[in-house]
Amino acid sequence: MPTNQNSLDALSLERYSKAAITSSAEVIRSYSTSFGLATKLLAQPVRMHVQNIYALVRVADEIVDGAAAGALGRNSEFALSSELEKLEQETYKAMQSGFSSNLVVHAFALTARETKIDRKIVEPFFYSMRQDLQQNKHDQKSFDRYVYGSAEVIGLMCLQAFILEKEFAPSQLETLRRGAQALGAAFQKVNFLRDLAADFEQLGRSYFPDLNVKTFTEGKKQELVTDIRNDLSLSAKTIPLLPKSSRRAVVAAQLLFTALNDKIEKTPAAKLINTRIRVNDLHKLVILFKAWIGITPR
Repeated sequence: MPTNQNSLDALSLERYSKAAITSSAEVIRSYSTSFGLATKLLAQPVRMHVQNIYALVRVADEIVDGAAAGALGRNSEFALSSELEKLEQETYKAMQSGFSSNLVVHAFALTARETKIDRKIVEPFFYSMRQDLQQNKHDQKSFDRYVYGSAEVIGLMCLQAFILEKEFAPSQLETLRRGAQALGAAFQKVNFLRDLAADFEQLGRSYFPDLNVKTFTEGKKQELVTDIRNDLSLSAKTIPLLPKSSRRAVVAAQLLFTALNDKIEKTPAAKLINTRIRVNDLHKLVILFKAWIGITPR
């Protein structure tokens, strides 16, 4: 009888886990067209793991910048902090036990346990999320720490899924880690530039050190564009090391954000603070096709 019960429990957990994974896939479909399309180029189970990572990140972001504020009020800093704290602690608990009553957290824990994402990578992410509730301006030190936690560690988490089925030398792993961090940083900095006015006027935030949209100049814009281009260049050099199961998707993301950075460079600073730069759907399809046929950025 105990053996039969154990079998039933295992089947129940398997069914529950499938539902959790499905819920995470729905999060990415609902929130991100571009990233969602790029993940289609990932082979399984890498795609599933990346979707599970994205879903947790999205939920945390909704606490500090979206749905939670809509329900609780943007001025309810204590309530928002409390919700973030609950999510963080539930994440650590699930990573240890392998179960959460929160479907998105459960799915992330499955990925964390299978790909060996440990707490020391997750903690900086939640630190940066807390900073969105506590800090409106950054100096270079706090900016670098924020970008590491909000973006670079996401790249490192995804990398754990990318390298799951292949052995690498320590020097290769270090190169891949640097590339993953650089690509994550580039993504974040591009998004900061795309959202300059909204962050400043609606949220009262200024992420880039010593930057004010009211005094934003062409020179400052070019400095930031060059910094992003350097990050993208570093990331591009690591792409040949990636397994085929993830290479196309990373190439698509790299090409997309290169295109966004190029458009930002061509957009006057005065216009950039009032316009959210985007790549049109046709251009996105061209990028996906290039990635599919094996074109790689330089």
